[in-house]
Amino acid sequence: MKLVFMGTPDFAVAILDSLLSAGHEIVAVYSQPPRPAGRGHKEQPSPVHAFAAARGLPVRTPLTLRSAEEQAAFAALKADAAVVAAYGLILPQAVLDAPRHGCLNVHASLLPRWRGAAPIQRAILAGDSDSGVTIMQMEAGLDTGPILLMRSLPLPPDVTAPWLHDRLAELGARMIVEAVEKLNDGTLVAQSQPDEGAVYAAKLTRDEARIDWRLPARQIERQVRALNPWPGVWFDLGGERVKVLTATLATGQGQPGTVLDGGLTIACGEGSLRPIKVQRAGKAPMEATEMLRGNPVAVGTVLD
Repeated sequence: MKLVFMGTPDFAVAILDSLLSAGHEIVAVYSQPPRPAGRGHKEQPSPVHAFAAARGLPVRTPLTLRSAEEQAAFAALKADAAVVAAYGLILPQAVLDAPRHGCLNVHASLLPRWRGAAPIQRAILAGDSDSGVTIMQMEAGLDTGPILLMRSLPLPPDVTAPWLHDRLAELGARMIVEAVEKLNDGTLVAQSQPDEGAVYAAKLTRDEARIDWRLPARQIERQVRALNPWPGVWFDLGGERVKVLTATLATGQGQPGTVLDGGLTIACGEGSLRPIKVQRAGKAPMEATEMLRGNPVAVGTVLD
């Protein structure tokens, strides 16, 4: 089929690659504009932009699709369909309607649960037992369109955001090829998305990164697994920010934030947590025990 692809982060690269491998014609790739990154703050293309350019695909990076000029340029591609995966821009109705078969979205959740920007992390934070991918026919509402395909993925108890990201990208890459093939031969059946069970996956913020020891240990442990590598979970130790990269539930109870033993077990609102791998500002990741050898913390210290 003659396709437009619209995506920005790593999650979308695998999906674009699968469409190319399946032999579909990608007439244009849309991605977010290059952004300053790294210590030099030089503008860097998005992962999708870099991948597409390396394969000689035409790339467009408009700031918005709301202008008549951009909408006319999109329509002029005369695509059979557009495939959208974590693009990051709102598609106006004129764009949604331009391809012959409309726009298909690859969404990393079992819709209607976790509509919105951060479905992978929100599923882990909530302690969900499964996740998955939904291929959806896009409409004006936020992730409210008819469901075309859906596949579930059981979540292990120690699931992390990077692990789930990669598994869902792989699953979505397989599913979009199936969806486009069925779309091409007329066997793709749409089912209206129910409103019951709809939950919004709000965009992640840096404000969620600081540990609140008053929360249950189980909730903080999920926070560690969900919010690394970004925005990263941290606590304050003697005026120094310490990131917690991995942690485990532990035994013991006390005033929230109290260091209970020499292994840095910390009391929470319910239960306790032991950081395993940590990272001090400007330092490489290390075991918490290694950090304590150079910076001992007295048992009974109450962390902010």
